[in-house]
Amino acid sequence: MAGGTFFFTVTLKDRSSTLLVEHIDQLRGAFKTVSAQSPFTIDAIVILPEHLHTIWTLPENDDDYPKRWRAIKSLFTRTLNKKGVELRKNSRGEYPLWQRRYWEHTIHSENDLQSHVDYVHYNPVKHGLVSRVCEWPYSSFHRYVKDGLLDVNWGDDTNIDNNLNFGE
Repeated sequence: MAGGTFFFTVTLKDRSSTLLVEHIDQLRGAFKTVSAQSPFTIDAIVILPEHLHTIWTLPENDDDYPKRWRAIKSLFTRTLNKKGVELRKNSRGEYPLWQRRYWEHTIHSENDLQSHVDYVHYNPVKHGLVSRVCEWPYSSFHRYVKDGLLDVNWGDDTNIDNNLNFGE
């Protein structure tokens, strides 16, 4: 769907890895570089140690999010390699850092968008990384609070997780 809004879950191959948060600046740099070359808007994002969730809106007449994901993954991997992070090549000469596939969902309505934004922001609590949403530093939640869209205590209701079980 050209110009659409999409939810993604993208995961490292090694689910015990912490590379995404250990090298958050390099990951942010990859997103920024790719977005400058092939624009998209990040509506919401959370970076966890070995996976991330994000919601993007693409420009009108553009639905090529696979190109953007290939570029982000490739640039992040190359940057880590240049930094000296030990990445072993597989038998095909590739660095198997990322899972090849990712979860994609086309956002169909404002309610759908809101539930996915909530899912993105609540995910660190769901995974037991923090007890409160506001405690996780690698999230667009903080932008939402700064912009007055959410209260800093959003998500403190422990029943919120019951309605947020998709995307992983």
